[in-house]
Amino acid sequence: MARGGQGLARVAVVVRAGAAPLWWLGVFAAGIGVLMPGLTGRRIGVLAGAALFVVGAVVVAYARRRRYVALSRSVARAGKHDVLQDRAVSVRNWRRGHRWWLLLAFLAALGSAVALPAAGGMLMAGAGVGLWLKAAWIGRLERAEEELLWVRVDWLRSGGRPVGKAVKGYRSTGISAGDAAPGGKRRKSAALV
Repeated sequence: MARGGQGLARVAVVVRAGAAPLWWLGVFAAGIGVLMPGLTGRRIGVLAGAALFVVGAVVVAYARRRRYVALSRSVARAGKHDVLQDRAVSVRNWRRGHRWWLLLAFLAALGSAVALPAAGGMLMAGAGVGLWLKAAWIGRLERAEEELLWVRVDWLRSGGRPVGKAVKGYRSTGISAGDAAPGGKRRKSAALV
């Protein structure tokens, strides 16, 4: 980075990056798990999975919210030499850094189908929904403050969590900066007139 600038990734994009892989791998694992009779039977497995889906979504959506709020209240304005990372790059970096964890979680979800059919996959899918809900909550924070939250890329390298121990604070920009809308979704391109 030139003249002391930092690479910055959107907080909501990093949070949201794991949602789709967890959801789809969880749905796939649950679908395979339903095909197995399991030790407890399909009905009990699916009912337990439904409960785990809800619990997983709620726990992931509400985990560490105080830390997010504390970091969002002590933001520093991004400098003119800071480099804003594209949404696609942030998502790709997160997924590359977590691909083995995603694979292990998928295999564990498949393995759990021996005891409780579909339950592990439904828990994984619930965690994905929880990440979407958390990203949407961050988007509401960003809209309320009318500023986007960014985290230094070098702080994400140790674990990839935007509220990890390495993260000392966030940076902020105006609401229209970058290529992702509040909450980390892709920005809708402006309509051509």
